[in-house]
Amino acid sequence: MSNALDPCQGSLYKGILIFSLPLIFTNMLQVLFNIADVAVAGRFAGAAALGAVGSTTTPIFFYIGMLIGIASGVNAIVAYYVGAKRDNLRNSTIYTAFFVCLAAGIVLMALGIILCRPVLKAMNTKPELMESAVLYFCICMMGLPALALYNFGNAVLNAIGDTRRPLIYLLVAGVINVALDILFIVPFRMGVAGVALATSLSQMVSAGLVLNAVFRRTPQLDVKFSQMYFNGKSALHILRVGLPAGLQHSVFAIANSFVQMGVNSFSAITVAGVAAEDRLDIMVYQTMAAFYIAGATFVGQNYGAGDKKRIFHSYLISTGLAFLAGAVLGGVFYANGRALIGIFSSDSAVIDAGMKKLFIMSFSFCISALMDGSVAAARGLGKTLVPSFIIIMGSCVFRLIWIFTVFAFFKTIESLYLLYIFSWIITGAAAIFYFLKIYKSIPD
Repeated sequence: MSNALDPCQGSLYKGILIFSLPLIFTNMLQVLFNIADVAVAGRFAGAAALGAVGSTTTPIFFYIGMLIGIASGVNAIVAYYVGAKRDNLRNSTIYTAFFVCLAAGIVLMALGIILCRPVLKAMNTKPELMESAVLYFCICMMGLPALALYNFGNAVLNAIGDTRRPLIYLLVAGVINVALDILFIVPFRMGVAGVALATSLSQMVSAGLVLNAVFRRTPQLDVKFSQMYFNGKSALHILRVGLPAGLQHSVFAIANSFVQMGVNSFSAITVAGVAAEDRLDIMVYQTMAAFYIAGATFVGQNYGAGDKKRIFHSYLISTGLAFLAGAVLGGVFYANGRALIGIFSSDSAVIDAGMKKLFIMSFSFCISALMDGSVAAARGLGKTLVPSFIIIMGSCVFRLIWIFTVFAFFKTIESLYLLYIFSWIITGAAAIFYFLKIYKSIPD
């Protein structure tokens, strides 16, 4: 297992860091895909293109979130079977997950294209941004099947402790994405269509590379395309674990669409400023997410191996590292906020608008670790339904109430984004309580 580490052996601090660092770089590359899109659009196609791309962020994440959730279910199940050394069930899950993820990508692609315009209208997308936003959105949807397969392959490799190869594959795809961005926007003048097309094509490259690794270059799995089959029982298991997690991500997007509606009630300059700052938020979230994936994988494998002590320590270490990452990055980004937002737009009014949001978010990021770290650990124990309900109520329902009360009264960007830290405190407390409850039920 030259490309993998064993979460059931050795130092947890060292193991989680070694596991997480390639994931952080992988997640950062995914963010850089998006940043390249936004930067090229803002610099070479203008503020209107920047606003159009930014207006689609939340609805696009609705579909991507569902794929992420399903893949997280694959990761948790495969990790458990690896820890329990149940190779037949591990392979059955991998083969079946390929079909489940591909089908999910195709269905979500079709729904996204069909519902694109009504959704953007419902979010009060500015009329002057609508046509460009629709075009960008639909082309991005065409890349969902490839993204679904990349997430599948990445989840499987992560489950066996291999986070290095997905990083390499995403690096290759990232270079292609940036090159195509520049080619399509500058000489070809394709506008937002070129940005979206570059992203979709690069996703196909990364999917092809990771699938080749899973089915042809990972002897410890012993899975092959020629032996592919579908198992209904495995599919139900994947959906039982992955769908609640997917719905959790997607409901977040629904709640955040109301946040975007609040943003859209301000000027086009504010919309562009928030769109630029959003990319900094994503970098923080994706860095922290690496530790959640590590937590779920280490908890899952040690759960399969029956090591209760390592389960709890895996949870504490992964959540603590995520909290630290959120606190440090929040401070660094705020200290350098004007320069960072300036990457996406040279307009001082756009930068000022972005800084208003960044001020609130910079001290809020770390609090989200209490929620996400606990939910990830519960997923590693095969529990997703109750954590999803907790998140829906605490983070989504609470946010809607906040928007229609606090924000409706003050009508400022600051009052809109304060909802995050309060919702994370409430949801984090409930998620911690639930994880401790199910942890205590595990036999010693």
